[in-house]
Amino acid sequence: MKRPAISRRSRRRWLSRLATGLALWPLLAESRAAPGLRPTPAQTEGPFYPVRLNEDTDFDLLAHGPLRYAEGQPCWVQGSVTDTAGTALAGAVVEIWQCDGQGHYHHPGDGGRADPAFQGFGRVLTDADGRYRFRTIRPVPYTGRTPHIHFKVRVGEREVLTTQLYVEGDPGNARDAIWRRLSAADRAAVTRPFEAGPDGLRCEFPVVVEI
Repeated sequence: MKRPAISRRSRRRWLSRLATGLALWPLLAESRAAPGLRPTPAQTEGPFYPVRLNEDTDFDLLAHGPLRYAEGQPCWVQGSVTDTAGTALAGAVVEIWQCDGQGHYHHPGDGGRADPAFQGFGRVLTDADGRYRFRTIRPVPYTGRTPHIHFKVRVGEREVLTTQLYVEGDPGNARDAIWRRLSAADRAAVTRPFEAGPDGLRCEFPVVVEI
């Protein structure tokens, strides 16, 4: 039995659709292979990660045991921890550490000059939505460095990220050797504004990790 003849119009329409499909194939393939969220860039831990932790390591760096820290600009540093697919990571450990308002760390390498009222280090678990929050001060510069806050993230037993948070618009950034080594995209990821919020100065710092 002979197959029915295909008209010239139908053949042209079929060839046109085939050509369109072939033209779109690279775009469809690229879309399917597109990566997820860009991971937050890793940065050096630096020399001042605490050698020994005090008993008080909670979210509030302005209250060290019975002492209260009154220098600097109080602020909230908060955000979310997700993987590169955008899935919130509940129960991740987020740590921060930074110098006090005079530029000193709680570390023997800094001569023990840090104000005892400033906790200097905090550790929290992310909530069910992957959120974390710290009460601290807007970071200040010290010799050779622009203002920054150190971050470390652990998921389970794994340390998945060590990085630093910078202040958007700070003039010291362009002179900081560590900040300058970052690409433009990586600078944007770790350089965030500290802005007025309903409960005071606030910085929102989303963290994306590869797990």
